[in-house]
Amino acid sequence: MYARRRRAYFLLMGGCLFLFVSAWSFVRLWSVEAAVAMCVVAMVIPPVAAMVANRRGPDDRWWDDPSG
Repeated sequence: MYARRRRAYFLLMGGCLFLFVSAWSFVRLWSVEAAVAMCVVAMVIPPVAAMVANRRGPDDRWWDDPSG
């Protein structure tokens, strides 16, 4: 489960970096509004990636687990 969450986190963060870099590298040459919209989408991805990475799986043991 940990590897799946880690892979999802890195895919989301890679997508975030791709959106940000491509927005200001070449999309701004055609449309500044589209570049700004891409950056807004890229701004939303890191919190979602953190939630995905820290989501509790059904087999995960957490600090408040009474099974000890």
